[in-house]
Amino acid sequence: MTALLILAAGSSSRLGQPKQKLFYKGKSLLQRAVDEGLASDCSDVLIVLGANEESVRIEIDQKDVRIVVNKDWEKGMSSSIKCGINALIKNKPEISQAIIMLCDQPFVDAEILNRLITEKQLSGKAIAACSYNNTLGTPVLFDGIFFPELLSLEGQQGAKKLVFNNQDQVVSVPFPFGNIDIDTMEDYEKLREI
Repeated sequence: MTALLILAAGSSSRLGQPKQKLFYKGKSLLQRAVDEGLASDCSDVLIVLGANEESVRIEIDQKDVRIVVNKDWEKGMSSSIKCGINALIKNKPEISQAIIMLCDQPFVDAEILNRLITEKQLSGKAIAACSYNNTLGTPVLFDGIFFPELLSLEGQQGAKKLVFNNQDQVVSVPFPFGNIDIDTMEDYEKLREI
C-alpha cells in the first residue's frame, strides 16, 4: 500500500503569505495537491501542516485526508518528513511505501503520482524519483525500507540526499514541469501567465 505525504508546513517567508493558499485555476495550491492525491492510486493521503496551521487547515478540512501538525516546522523540511513518516508508522503500519510531495508544485497530478508507483514496481528499485532540469526531485516514492533513514534527516535537508546516496536503487520518471514551484511572488506571477 502506498501513502502520499504532502508537505505543507512551511511559513513561505520569501513569499510573504502562505503559499498553500495561493489560487491557481480556481483552487488553492494545497487544494490542488490534495485533490490530485485523492484521485491517484495512493491508499492514504496525509498532510503535514505547521506554520499558519489554522488558516491553512480551512483549505482541506472537508477532504478525506489525515492531517498531522508539525510543531517543529521551524526546524526545516526534515522535521515535516519525520512528522509524516512517524504518523504513518504509528497509525498505518500496513503502508509499505510513501510518496513525498510538496504542496507548491502546481503541475503534479494523479498521473505522475501513479507513474511513480508503476515505474518503481516495474523496475524493482526501492526509489522512484521525478527527473527534471538534469536533476532528481519531488515527488519521490520511497520503499518502506528507507523510512528509518528518512527519520534520521536533520535541519533543512529534504529527501534529496537519500536519493543521491542511493542512485543504484533509483528509477527516474520524467516530469518536465517538476521544476515549477512557488517560492516568491515572481514565481507566482509567472505561473499565472502559463
